[in-house]
Amino acid sequence: MNKPLVVVESPTKVKTIKKYLGGQYNVAATVGHIRDLPTKEIGIDIDKNFKPKYTTISGKQKVIRALKKAASDADLIYLAPDPDREGEAIAWHTAHVLKKKGRQFHRILMHELTPSGIRRAMSQPLKLSLSKYEAQQTRRILDRIVGYEISPLLWRKVKGGLSAGRVQSVAVRIICERERAIFAFEPEEYWSITATLEGNDPPSFDAKLTHKNGQKIKITNGESADEIALSLSGHPFVVDRIINKTTRRNPLPPFTTSKLQQEAIRKLRFSAKKTMVVAQQLYEGIELGGGAPVGLITYMRTDSMRIAPEAARQALDLIRKTQGPDYAMEKPRFFKNPKKVQDAHEAIRPTAIDRIPGNLARHLSKDQLALYTLIWKRFVASQMKPALIDQQTVKINCSDCQFSVSGSNVRFPGFMKLYQAFNENNAQKKNQTVLPSLEKGQVLTLKKLLPKQHFTQPPPRFSEASLVKELEENGIGRPSTYATILSTIQNKGYVTREKGYFRPSELGFIVNDLIVQNFPEEFDVAFTARMEDNLDKIEAAEIDHLKVLKTFYNGFQKRLEAAIDGMRSMKGQGMTTGIDCPLCKAHQLSVKMGKNGHFLACDGYPACSYTSNYTRDGKGVITPEVQVQEESSDKTCPRCESPMVYKSGRYGRFLACTGYPECKYTESVSGGNGKGPLIGVPCPEDGGKGDLMERTSKRGKTFFGCSRYPKCKFASWDRPVAHSCPDCGSPYLLEKVRKKTGTSWVCPNRGCGFWQSPTCDPSAK
Repeated sequence: MNKPLVVVESPTKVKTIKKYLGGQYNVAATVGHIRDLPTKEIGIDIDKNFKPKYTTISGKQKVIRALKKAASDADLIYLAPDPDREGEAIAWHTAHVLKKKGRQFHRILMHELTPSGIRRAMSQPLKLSLSKYEAQQTRRILDRIVGYEISPLLWRKVKGGLSAGRVQSVAVRIICERERAIFAFEPEEYWSITATLEGNDPPSFDAKLTHKNGQKIKITNGESADEIALSLSGHPFVVDRIINKTTRRNPLPPFTTSKLQQEAIRKLRFSAKKTMVVAQQLYEGIELGGGAPVGLITYMRTDSMRIAPEAARQALDLIRKTQGPDYAMEKPRFFKNPKKVQDAHEAIRPTAIDRIPGNLARHLSKDQLALYTLIWKRFVASQMKPALIDQQTVKINCSDCQFSVSGSNVRFPGFMKLYQAFNENNAQKKNQTVLPSLEKGQVLTLKKLLPKQHFTQPPPRFSEASLVKELEENGIGRPSTYATILSTIQNKGYVTREKGYFRPSELGFIVNDLIVQNFPEEFDVAFTARMEDNLDKIEAAEIDHLKVLKTFYNGFQKRLEAAIDGMRSMKGQGMTTGIDCPLCKAHQLSVKMGKNGHFLACDGYPACSYTSNYTRDGKGVITPEVQVQEESSDKTCPRCESPMVYKSGRYGRFLACTGYPECKYTESVSGGNGKGPLIGVPCPEDGGKGDLMERTSKRGKTFFGCSRYPKCKFASWDRPVAHSCPDCGSPYLLEKVRKKTGTSWVCPNRGCGFWQSPTCDPSAK
C-alpha cells in the first residue's frame, strides 16, 4: 500500500511533522491558499445562489503539480492546514484538486506542533466540516460583494485606487467618530485642593479635599477654591477615620489572540502585525538543537480561554519547584469563556511548561524570546495564588471639610511575583503612597495647602491596543483579522498614526462620510457585529448560509442602486463647507478631490476659478490656506455697465464683472483670453491675429503659445523675443538661459547659427 499523504499549510511544518511521524507518511505543503475568487472580476454568480467561481491563484500551479506528485497513488490523504476557518477552506480546495476515485480524505487539527500534539491529531481524524467551510465562504462572498460593488463607486465619485471593506471601513468609522467627539469636546474647568500633612513620624503625605458639609464637593473656579482654602486657615487637621481592608487580586487568564496583541503592543511595543508574525514562528516551530523544529506555543488564533487540564497540572508542578508551595494553587484554575466564543482551540500557552524562556535564549531571536516570555509567564501566573493587597484609607477633617488619602502595601505578591499585566503595573505605581503610622483623633501638621486648576480632557484617540480592544468588545471582525485591518486602513491612507495614536486623514473623513451616508446599515457597528454572530451560527450549523447572504443582499442592492446616482461626487459637486468664496463672494467653497488630493474650490466654477488648500483646527473647522483680495479697476462691464475687478484664476489674473452671478462676463488681462499673461510678442505663425502668452502644461511646466489656441498651435519652451534675426530674417528670436553662459538670444531656425547677448543690439554682430 502506498504511503498516505499529510498536507499542511506552511512549508515550515513539513520537516517537523516528517520527523515525528517517521517514514510512514509523505508530507507536503500548500503554501497558504491555492484557490480563490478571481482578481479581475467579482467571481460570484448572485442569481445562482451566490455561487462562487474559484480559480487557481496565480503562481500556485507549480505547488498544485507538486501536491499531485506527492499524492501519487495514495489512497488516503490527511488534510492538516491550520485549525481555523481559513485552514478549513484550504483543506476543501486541496481535496478538490486531489480528488480521485477511491481516494479518502481526513481532516486533521494540529493545535500544537509537538510529538504528542501531532500523534494525538493523527489518532483523531475528522471529516471535512461543511459548516465551517460555508462560514468562511460566506465571509469571503460578503467581503467580495462589498469590495467589488462599492469600490468602483469610490473610484468614480472620489478618486481611483480607493477601496471599501466590510470590516475595515467600520474601523475607519470608529476612528472618525472618535475624532469628531474630540472636535466637539468643550473642556470644563475644575479645581482641586491638596493638603500636604505630616504626623508624628515621617514621611509627609498629600490628602485631597473630597467633601464639604458631608456632600461631595465640586469646585468650578479659582475664586471658590481660594475661598475654601482661606476658610480653612487656622483650623486643625484631625484624623477622623482609618479604614483598613485586604483585597485579593486574581491573575488574568492565558492569552487569547486579541489580548496577546494588546499586551504585546503595550509591553513590547510590537505592532499587531508583528505580534502575529512572531507568534506564527513560535507555533510553527523553532530548532532547539535536536534536528527538527519544535512548536513552542499552541495555535495562536483563538478567542478561547480554555486550557488543557494536563498543561495546568504541569504548571502547578513547576510553580511548586521554582516559586515554592505557597505560590501554587491547590488544584488547577480554569477560566470560563464568554457565551459567544467558539471553543475549538485552547488559549495561547506554551506547549511544554518546562521550556523556561531563559533556557531558550540562544535559540530564539530577540523578538521571539520577548513574545515567548510574555506568553509563558502569563500562562504560569494563571495557576498561581492571588495577590493580597493591604489597603488603608484615611479620612481627615478640617472645619466643615473632609480630606482623604489612600495607600497600599503588598502583603503577599502571589502571581504578581512572576507577571503583572500592563494595567496592573500602572495601578501599582499609582497606589504606592506610603503612609506613616496614624491614629484616630490625631492632630496633623499642615505643611502646605495648594489649590490647583484642572480641565476635563477629551476622549483619547485610539492606539493600536485600544483599537483592537474596541473592535473586540464591539464584535467587529475576528482576532485573526485585527492585524490585517490595522495595516490596511493605514496603507490606504484613511488614517495616520501620530505618536502612536490613530487620526483620520482628510481622505478618511471624505470616504467615511460618503459610505456611511449611502450605506448606513452595512457599515454600522451593531450590524457588523450581528454579521459576525451569523458567521459563528453558520459554523455551528444553526443557520443556513444562503439565508444570511440573501438577507444581506436584498437591502444592500437597493442602497447600491440609489448610491450610483445619489452619492455625492467629490470630483464635481464636492462636499459643502458653508464657507463663502473669498474671491467671488457669491458662492460657497466645497471640498473636492483632484489628481493631487483634496482641495477647496468655489461652487461658482467655471465663472469663478478660486481654489485653495486648507487646514483643520482642533475643532475640525476648515480654513482656506490662501486668502484672496479683489483689486478694483477703472473698467466697466460692456454688458451691464457694472464695475469690473481684477481676480486671479488658474491661468493668472483676469477681469470679472461685479454683477456676478447675474452677469458672468469676464475678460482676460491684455486680451489674453484668460489663459495667462501676454508677453508683448505677436504670434509669428498666426498672421498677426494672435499674441504670445505664458501658459502651463499639464505637468506644471511653463511654455509660450498663441492666444488663439487651438486655432493656432504655435508653442515654444523658450521665451520668444520681439526682434528679427539679422541673418535669416526670422520674425523673432528665442531667449535661452544657461548656467555657464547666462542669457542669450538665438535664432529659432536650425540652419541659422545667429546668437547675441541681449545687452547688445541684435541687428549687429
